[in-house]
Formats: sequence, structure tokens, C-alpha cells
Amino acid sequence: MLTSFDNFSFLKILSFLKAHKSEFLSGQDMSDILRISRVAVWKDIKKIRSLGYKIESKQNIGYRLVDSSKLPLPWEIKEDLDTKLLGHRIYYFDTIDTTQNFAIKIAYKKNENGTVIISKKQTGGRGRMKRKWKSPVGGIWMSIIIQPKFDVTYATLMPIATSLALCMAIEKILKINVKLKWPNDVTLKGKKVAGVLIDASIISNQIESMVLGIGINFKINPKEVEKSVKKTPNFYGVATLAKKDESMSPLIKQFLYELEKILQLINSGQIKKIKNGWTKRSSTIGKNISIVTNEGRMSGKAMKIDNDGGLIISKGKKTDRVLVGDVKE
Repeated sequence: MLTSFDNFSFLKILSFLKAHKSEFLSGQDMSDILRISRVAVWKDIKKIRSLGYKIESKQNIGYRLVDSSKLPLPWEIKEDLDTKLLGHRIYYFDTIDTTQNFAIKIAYKKNENGTVIISKKQTGGRGRMKRKWKSPVGGIWMSIIIQPKFDVTYATLMPIATSLALCMAIEKILKINVKLKWPNDVTLKGKKVAGVLIDASIISNQIESMVLGIGINFKINPKEVEKSVKKTPNFYGVATLAKKDESMSPLIKQFLYELEKILQLINSGQIKKIKNGWTKRSSTIGKNISIVTNEGRMSGKAMKIDNDGGLIISKGKKTDRVLVGDVKE
């Protein structure tokens, strides 16, 4: 596990290499300046390389940083992060059962408000209604802990709010036109590219903590993922965002920024802005849909979402409000 708040020795070497990116630094110079052995320098260089950084080495000359890691490493996300709360404490794993499980275990701690947990790979990823979520290397698998001040009635709005923030971040960083499918999916050309899962701890009608689980198919092989999830209920295809080997950190940083702004809107009661932003990007609103709920299947025209994130559908003169269900467009 790596974090944004532990003092790892290799980060001093990495900082030196970043500060002198166009030139070679000798192992002896770094050894002298940092007052560590040449062997310690070599071990730190080896560790940095294992994290995806490309370092050129020349005998009797030294080391030079050629390219940064594309992985969502804690210090890369924290660098120039423009948030007041979200993302200032980060845990990073190579492999974990789910980031959601880890986050739920620590969510009660006051100092974990705004904490982000990320893993390179998940072995037991899950989606809504305990469905399987395939989480291979190449995706962004993360959970965010918040201890919100807003009223418990807004808890059901969080899937809408979180998916909107992610959609806006994708638009700004990757310049890709994605859509929002009620209640919590982000789609690309009609196929799922990201999803949101919310776990909340509510005591005496007050929100103690919420864990926002976000799964993003950043650069994965859609066909490989489809093989293992195509029998999942409401499967409608898998898509991936990145077409080349890109860094994940810029998208994550922008997402945290957008999410924090949306949380501030909820805190100030400006729900209409969230509803308008979501509706503008929705592939659901205005269409004739079929929706599967715990009470059965219903169909009609998706009219709008309400302040709680519920979907209002109409059929003839009758309207229904749905808070949980699977939309088939």
C-alpha cells in the first residue's frame, strides 16, 4: 500500500529527477545530497521504475527521468490538486478485493473525510444490487469517503450528483462526449463506460458517512470484460475511454474538483443546477423506456428527475416515481 501522507524514501529521489528532467543526475551526487548510500539510491530507482516511471540510465553519467507513470499514484494526484477537502488523503493498492470495502472500514474516522482509495486492480469488484463488476488493470477503481453536512433526504441524489461530476470531468480532460443513463451510469455510444455505487451509514436519520464507489473503464479491453459480465442483469455493452497510453491522474483530479463543487451546491440547496446539468447530458430523459423495479416492470416516457434523484415517468395521464430500478432504453 502507498499513501499520500507517508514519507517514502524514494519520493526524494523522484523529486530530484522531476526537478532536473532534461539532465542526468549521478548516483553519487544524489547519495551525497540526500546522505544515503549508493545502494539506497539504486534501490529507490528500482522502486520508482516498478511504479511505471521511465528512467534512462547511463554508466558513469547517471539517471534521467524520461516519462512519468500513468498510474494514479497518490503524489501524482495530489500535485496541483485544486480541492479543499477531497483527495488530500489517498490510499493506493496494487490489488484489493474492493476499494469500497476498505473505505467502509475507515469511513467513521473524522480524519478520513474526503479520503480517496484507489486500486490498480480489484478481485471482487461489485456494482449496484451486488452485481459483479470486472475490475482489471487499466481501469480506475476508486472510492471516496465523505461525511456530509446535508440532510439525509439528499442521500438518494448522490448517484446523480457523482455521475454528473464524472461526466463533466471526462468532457474537460478527455474531450469525449459521454452520456448519463439513470440512475448512475456513464455511457459512450450507448455502452457502459463507468458506474457509481453508494454505501451510506445513517444513524438516527443523520448521515454519518457515505462511500462513493466509482468504476471507470479508462483503458481496458471491452471484449475481454464483456466475456465475464455479459450474463449480468441489464447488461448493455462495455466501452473504454482512452485510446492510447494516457495518465489517469488528470481525469481523477478534475473529477474530484467537479465533485467538490457539486457537493457545495447540495450544501447550499442549489439542487436545480445539478438536475439541469444531469438532464442536459442524459440519454434517458425524453425517451420511451422500460424500467424493471422490485415491484415489477413498467414502461412510459421518462419526463424528469426530482430533487431526490427519483425518475418521473408518465404513461397516458398516469405518472410514476421510481427511486431504484434498471432502465432499458
